[in-house]
Amino acid sequence: MILTTEELVELTGRRRSDAQVRVLRFMGIEHRRRPDGSIAVSRAHVDAMLGAAIVQVKEKEYKLDVSAIR
Repeated sequence: MILTTEELVELTGRRRSDAQVRVLRFMGIEHRRRPDGSIAVSRAHVDAMLGAAIVQVKEKEYKLDVSAIR
């Protein structure tokens, strides 16, 4: 529902909240500052703004060819 602290750092590339706010404003991402000074960012809003889609990655199956081993 809300980005974690580490996700916010990954999104903005910044650790300090004032720097994160500048980046979020530049990116046009809505956010709210909590009473403790931390920042709340909706995961759904970020997904919508960045055009994220749920993508399922299928892992490739590998089979060991042991026919040459005797």
